[in-house]
Amino acid sequence: MDEDNKTFFSDFTLTGLFTNNKASGFLFSIICAIFFMAMIANGVMIFLIHMDPHLHTPMYFLLSHLSLIDMMYISTIVPKMLVDYLRDKRTISFVACTAQYFLYMGLVGAEFFLLGLMAYDRYVAICNPLRYSALMSPRICWIILASSWFGGTLDSFLLTPITMSLPFCASHKINHFFCEAPTMLRLACGDKAAYEMVMYLCCVVMLLIPFSVVLVSYTRVLTTVHQMKSAEGKKKAFATCSSHMMVVMLFYGAALYTYMLPQSYHTPIKDKVFSAFYTILTPLLNPLIYSLRNRDVTGAFRRVLARCQGPCGGTVGEF
Repeated sequence: MDEDNKTFFSDFTLTGLFTNNKASGFLFSIICAIFFMAMIANGVMIFLIHMDPHLHTPMYFLLSHLSLIDMMYISTIVPKMLVDYLRDKRTISFVACTAQYFLYMGLVGAEFFLLGLMAYDRYVAICNPLRYSALMSPRICWIILASSWFGGTLDSFLLTPITMSLPFCASHKINHFFCEAPTMLRLACGDKAAYEMVMYLCCVVMLLIPFSVVLVSYTRVLTTVHQMKSAEGKKKAFATCSSHMMVVMLFYGAALYTYMLPQSYHTPIKDKVFSAFYTILTPLLNPLIYSLRNRDVTGAFRRVLARCQGPCGGTVGEF
């Protein structure tokens, strides 16, 4: 019994990203800067959307929750990695690893769904503008948001117990910078059939379906944009859609590699690089690409600054 408990509940060791002594200090500085920039950028987005009535629209309502998700899930991974580097300690307890796994799977799952539904929002706005207010009413927006959180939470409750109940009787050294699903599976030595079946179903629902919605939505959007007579409107819409697609492809592409590519194609270095793209870099890119670079947000920023020269206050719209 003692040996079984040790097998299940022993601490794990994370190899992390900082493995090269010569470059580790520089890499630490880069990741630290990205983390704080991501937190500030997303925090500013949430604040502006909350404070400025001009941004109380369905698109910005969804973007504010995307920023919230980004802040939460980058915070489940990066702070511990940075603190471990400073303390020169790379262990993580079984309970902490389980908690990190649960939170990460739930948050990233919610983002998978939310990005797909945000692509639908752009499709309605550009392809059916006259019906936009009806198809993206406050009630529909809350349903979209609740569906995203429900999907992510369900994913966590399905995968976490199955994964963390497997016996890790081989090695407790995680060749990664956090407790990610495929890496944990490689350490397990029990019957993995149930896990692999549930993981496959979750990947189809969480990755392929939202990704298909994104592709169909933006294909229709680009087709509509191409048919526009106004060169100015065409240029603006195409620039917006192409930047959105870049972020979405980066996020979904890295996730598809991690969760759906056969293990024979994986290496520890590739796993770390692809995971870093959608766990560390994407939370910074989302507010920059989606929001902070457009006129609505910069205008809101100027209005909030002007308002805050006096007593800082504001009203909250219907969202």
